[in-house]
Amino acid sequence: MAVSGESGDTSQFAEYIAKNIQLYKMRNGYELSPSAAANFTRRNLAEYLRSRTPYNVNLLLAGFDEQAGPELFFMDYLASMVKIPYAAHGYGGYFSLSIMDRYHNADMTEEEGYEVMKKCVQEAHRRLIVNLPNFKVQIINKDGIKDMPDITAKSIAIEEHGRS
Repeated sequence: MAVSGESGDTSQFAEYIAKNIQLYKMRNGYELSPSAAANFTRRNLAEYLRSRTPYNVNLLLAGFDEQAGPELFFMDYLASMVKIPYAAHGYGGYFSLSIMDRYHNADMTEEEGYEVMKKCVQEAHRRLIVNLPNFKVQIINKDGIKDMPDITAKSIAIEEHGRS
C-alpha cells in the first residue's frame, strides 16, 4: 500500500487498514485477496468521508491473487476506486504516467519494468524542483515482495553520463 496525502491522515489510515487486514487473517485463518482488501479499504474510506473526521488520502494497493494474478488498485480521497495496470501518484506521477503509457506492456520482464521505473525517476529529476535522492523499487509477484536495487540520483547521473 502506497499512501499520499496529509501526513497524519496517511500514517493513521494506512496503519488502521493494515492492522484490520492482519486481524482478518488471524480470525479467519486466510488472507484477503487483493480485490477484497481494496474493497474493504474503499468502504472504510467512504465511511470516514461521511463522518466528521474524513481521511484526506489517495492510495495505491497492490497484491497477488492465485486466480486473478497481480492486481493494482487506485483510490482517491473521495473513495472512488479503479483497478489499473500501472500507476504513479504525487507530483512525480504527473510526469511518470505518460512514460508508463508509452512503455507499458502486459508481458514485460522484471528488468524491463525496472528500466521503465528508471525512466520515470529520470523524468521526475529533470522536471521537478525538488529532487529526492533515493527511490525504493519493489516487485510484487506470486513469490511475494522482492526488493530491487534503489534508483538513486547518483546512478541516474552515471547512466546519463555514460550515454553522452
